[in-house]
Amino acid sequence: MADKQLDDLFLDTLKDIYYAERQILKALPKMAKAAQSEELKAGFEQHRAETEVHVERLEQVFEMLGKAPRGKTCDAILGIIEEGKEIMDEFKGTSALDAGLVSAAQAVEHYEMARYGTLATWAKQLGHKDAMNLFLETLKEEQATDEKLSGLAKSSVNLKAA
Repeated sequence: MADKQLDDLFLDTLKDIYYAERQILKALPKMAKAAQSEELKAGFEQHRAETEVHVERLEQVFEMLGKAPRGKTCDAILGIIEEGKEIMDEFKGTSALDAGLVSAAQAVEHYEMARYGTLATWAKQLGHKDAMNLFLETLKEEQATDEKLSGLAKSSVNLKAA
């Protein structure tokens, strides 16, 4: 077995988040449809548009590396999305649904933030400055989305669930 280096891990993780973002694109419309709060629906729809840009940035990074954009099955995101589906099923029509949707969305955001932070660090280490900047831009947007979700939880959805 060949010795694997950081650039191999970098590419593997890039494929992981590419797959994850594409799965998130499929999940967000379902979450928007399930949400009861108009503000939460709008937030999911806005994040879907942002996620499309995130996918485009990842495709730019693949291009910079001279690689075809290809995903690698990400069991972590599949599990997180499955938990979100369970919340939608088990809490449908209840006052706690939106709080559960926010929680599920934040699990997704935290996963993405971990991945983009790591990729930015590795890109810097490997001399991929342009890729690093794209990862940092996306990381900033993921953090902003997480903050919006926290604000929405504190200002309304958690109060309605209680």
